[in-house]
Amino acid sequence: MKILVTGGAGFIGSHLCDHLLAWGDEVHALDNLSLGRVEHIAHHLDNRAFRFIQADLLDVEALSALFARERYEAVFHMAANSDIRKGSEQTDLDLRQTFLTTFHVADCARRFGVREIIFPSSSTVYGAHEAPLSETTGPMCPASFYGAAKLASEAFLCAHAAMHGISVWIFRLPNVVGERLTHGCVYDFVHRLKQDPTRLVVFGDGRQSKPYAHVKDVIDGMMLGWEHSHERVNLFNLGGEETLSVGEIARIVADEMGLAGARIEYTGEAGGWLGDITHFRYDARKIRSLGWKPRHTAEEAIRAAVRDLMRAQPPANPGASAP
Repeated sequence: MKILVTGGAGFIGSHLCDHLLAWGDEVHALDNLSLGRVEHIAHHLDNRAFRFIQADLLDVEALSALFARERYEAVFHMAANSDIRKGSEQTDLDLRQTFLTTFHVADCARRFGVREIIFPSSSTVYGAHEAPLSETTGPMCPASFYGAAKLASEAFLCAHAAMHGISVWIFRLPNVVGERLTHGCVYDFVHRLKQDPTRLVVFGDGRQSKPYAHVKDVIDGMMLGWEHSHERVNLFNLGGEETLSVGEIARIVADEMGLAGARIEYTGEAGGWLGDITHFRYDARKIRSLGWKPRHTAEEAIRAAVRDLMRAQPPANPGASAP
């Protein structure tokens, strides 16, 4: 197939490109490089089946020309603002980079005959719930602009499916970690400890607990759902059912870095940042019914991500955050 991957130079998007190319598809990766990095897809640049396009999904004229010329068969729309905390500070960021990008991609799919859209949504669409989150959990009441933009994107994709016959796959992801990670608590913890091996500042009280999944397990789940579920709208929670607390993650990171004696300091509030959902668990029986099972436990995923980050180049201005 000829497939467009928006956000294809990003963390999850670049791993998706690896997988699709290994399957034998022709892959075009589009990215504006606001969060993505060329080095994530550099190993494919000489591949005849791969093309990198540096462009902005908000440039509707250029996007329309691309769809008209290439006639894609499917779009994996991975592009979005993935920095939830930044979206709470810059309040139009998720509107532009998550919702409007989805709207433009879906509209181009409608106008130029793309029949399949695959979209990574988020657990944040649910808001705060005590019971494990299933695909039918309600009411949907996001607590962040990021979650609201993801939920609005889901709604518009479902409307395109109903009105224009486009098949849609929506995967609600948990916290994803692994090689090429560019932000999040694991990323921040590693780089803060590189700066000061004696102490680690963690936002919140350390009790926030959520599922964590390795990026390769997430890609496997998306591929399985895409291949084996054939409804007009295909919706899955994609992630393990076990959780880790932020305090546990801080200790795992320090241990994996050989800094088990580092002092961990918590800022003390219940949530790590504005809009943070402090606790949730997944009910993942639907994706498991297709045969998906993560190859990594949450702790194994965190430890692997730390080792990958230790091998990577440090950023210019690391910070500390909660997931």
